[in-house]
Amino acid sequence: MPTASDPLRSARVPASRTAPPGAVRVPGPRGRLLPSVPAARPRPFWPLLLPVLVLLAALTRIPSFRRPLWNPDEGFLATQARMLADGGVLYDTVVDRKPPLLPWLYQGAFAVFGDGSLWPLKAAAVLAVAATAALLASTARRRWGERAGWIAGVLFVPASIGLNPEDAQAANFEVFMLPFTAAAVWCADRRRWRAAGLAVAGAFLVKQTGGAVLLPAVFLLWRAVPPGVRRRVALARLGACFLLPVAVVAVVTDWRGFLFWTVTGSGSYASFTGSELHVLGRGLLNTAILAAGCAGLLAPLAAVVHARMPGRDRVLTADLWVWLAASAAAVLSGFHFFGHYYLQLMPPLALLGAGALHLLPAGWLPRSALCCVLSCTVFLGWSAVAGSAGLDHARRVADAACRYAGPQEKVLFWGMHPESYWFADRAPASRYLTAGLLTNFSGGRDGHRVGQRYGVAGSWPVFRAELDEDPPKVIVDDSRGKPYAPSRMPSLRYVLASHYERVERVDGAVVYVRTER
Repeated sequence: MPTASDPLRSARVPASRTAPPGAVRVPGPRGRLLPSVPAARPRPFWPLLLPVLVLLAALTRIPSFRRPLWNPDEGFLATQARMLADGGVLYDTVVDRKPPLLPWLYQGAFAVFGDGSLWPLKAAAVLAVAATAALLASTARRRWGERAGWIAGVLFVPASIGLNPEDAQAANFEVFMLPFTAAAVWCADRRRWRAAGLAVAGAFLVKQTGGAVLLPAVFLLWRAVPPGVRRRVALARLGACFLLPVAVVAVVTDWRGFLFWTVTGSGSYASFTGSELHVLGRGLLNTAILAAGCAGLLAPLAAVVHARMPGRDRVLTADLWVWLAASAAAVLSGFHFFGHYYLQLMPPLALLGAGALHLLPAGWLPRSALCCVLSCTVFLGWSAVAGSAGLDHARRVADAACRYAGPQEKVLFWGMHPESYWFADRAPASRYLTAGLLTNFSGGRDGHRVGQRYGVAGSWPVFRAELDEDPPKVIVDDSRGKPYAPSRMPSLRYVLASHYERVERVDGAVVYVRTER
């Protein structure tokens, strides 16, 4: 029998059966100790999750590689990149209503990989989606645990294609803005105010509406830092790190041009006077499409909000609602409601959905996952069968221009398909790559407030000077009955009548060639 000095002698495990370090001995029947068993090791998080997110992002964006490009934004950016590579000056001889980060990215990709394909930008878009998902997963994991981290990251990826394929599959501004917005909240959640300010600046320099993420960042700062000197210092750090990169970019480009094209020069574009029903109809349609694409996130969120569950306010915290509200305001700004604008809503929705699933019973997760899989399948199917009428038209028009203009001669496509310049590989005759910049049709209007007097301020004198100083060999009227037809634009009508003759009609577009008279 064991003695008082050695009460467990009879229950000792033989030396040959000693368990490795970290193992535990399990109590058996009648108090005896059974042989030790290894302790369960924690499952690795990032080594498993990151490959899954990259794979999911690649799979869901396979359709983006099936076409040269998906929408005119890609064509606009590709043409801008070529103009910059040929010596163009941003916000002077190369213009758009957007900040410069994405045109520079396109230009850099073309410099490394050539300008004949957009596949490097499409691959970069895959990485942007995966990076956004990883940042959301990290934020959810910090707040609610690893299970919520997996939910936020994995469910965000299929939701990110839950829009019209032309909006979801394009390598456009919103896709590259999302990692910066997610990074801004990630940094602010960890009280890294300088890094948060830099991330907000990055989002703004991709697209102006990305700056809306400053609001949740400031809200997190206000809640985390006590009043007084520390709060003022933190606000100064956040604000300085946001404003300094923007100021540097403004100086590097041309601060007057930067300010005009990104802020002050879009007054007519941001108004929907006269097109209310047309614009609101588009908004309702794209909102319905978003709801279908994000149903796996919206259903649990609605259940938690409706049920007023215990702990709801501790999980669905105010900063997430502030982020969602700021993103919604960004979508509403300008009153155009294009589908790709709605991508900005998806990061806060992913976190709110993950928080809701953290509160709900376990049975909700498989249902939400199934819903996401089904909606993702539907949108991938839509991408597979989506028509390419606009793309085919732009190619035919580009081929027609190439028949009359040599590689070194300039052309002008009077329409809303700047990708025609890229397909034709001909230099644009103007810095204004769409008729919309000159007529205000770029907002997708139904005919109201469209014309010379509604274009970008000061654009028509510049446009006429371009045509007079270095006239294009070919002008293609691609208006096809739209309200910006040359017959309604006196200046362009005069140029065509005085110096050009009609030679061909292609797919509804009229081709004019310059004469020597």
